[in-house]
Amino acid sequence: MLPTQEFNVKQHHRAAEKPAARPSEEETRDLGFGSVVATQARERLLNPDGSFNVRRTGLGFWETVTPYHVLVTMSWPRFLWLSGALFMIINVSFGLVYWALGPSALLSPGSEKFGGDFLQAFFFSVETFATIGYGHVAPMGIPANLVMTAESIVGVLAQALVTGFTFARFARPTAAILFSRNAIIAPYRGGSALMFRIVNRRSNQIIELHAQAMLARMEQTPTGKKRTFSQMSLERARVVFFPLSWTVVHPIDEQSPFWGISEDQLRAMDAEILILLSGYDETFAQQVHTRSSYKADEVVWNARFKNIFDTRDANGDVALDVSRVHEFELLDQPI
Repeated sequence: MLPTQEFNVKQHHRAAEKPAARPSEEETRDLGFGSVVATQARERLLNPDGSFNVRRTGLGFWETVTPYHVLVTMSWPRFLWLSGALFMIINVSFGLVYWALGPSALLSPGSEKFGGDFLQAFFFSVETFATIGYGHVAPMGIPANLVMTAESIVGVLAQALVTGFTFARFARPTAAILFSRNAIIAPYRGGSALMFRIVNRRSNQIIELHAQAMLARMEQTPTGKKRTFSQMSLERARVVFFPLSWTVVHPIDEQSPFWGISEDQLRAMDAEILILLSGYDETFAQQVHTRSSYKADEVVWNARFKNIFDTRDANGDVALDVSRVHEFELLDQPI
């Protein structure tokens, strides 16, 4: 081997053995919002229902809308209203076609019994669409039968789609965890701690529930004001079983981002506590997630949560009163 080749091989081995550069502290704290949002956003980043306050622009309407995602994630009232509207639009449209073909296109006892020619055509469309087939009205002639054939195909496809989306909505794994409306600063082991309470609104079981919390606040930096993110260590970051309630506790000590900060300072920092919960749902047999946040004005200082286990059921066993998950009381002595 030539000396030059030997030198290149050694350099190659040294480069391979060189450890990869570790991410900076700023990179490890990045939540995915990006530096622009972290610097310029003035609204809360995360809504109490888990949705984000970041708008996306620059794309066309059809480029940003995914019909499947929209139909699966929209509210049930809106989905049912949309399904009903689709049913009416299809039947009114085909009813107008039957009506346009003339009175001789449909064989019936008489359109006056249906309230007129159009209503007769509309009700026949409903029977065809839903494959009811009472037999009081029947298509006559090639044009009417062709329209009936087309509507049969449309009806099968429409009902299959609505049924599929309904099943997908029922089968979609979600976590129905109720967060207390307020977080509190309460006495804790001779000091203080930030606490919030969560309850499972369903009777199903969630196991291996993990909690993460982070404080987002505006701070003055050499380049101007910027939102920084600080990890909040929790007294207990996970619970194996979550059948009742869980009060998540962040001790305020020297390592806490709340250390030495007053209520007024927290508000001036436009602080927001970001929370992520994840666990395994036994019913869905899948991992489920939920998010929420608390702004500085939603944090109550010098308070403690009220007991929600003081109700006994008919058998004398201790019961959980979910309606009291938000209740707290102010303390006379400051922390």
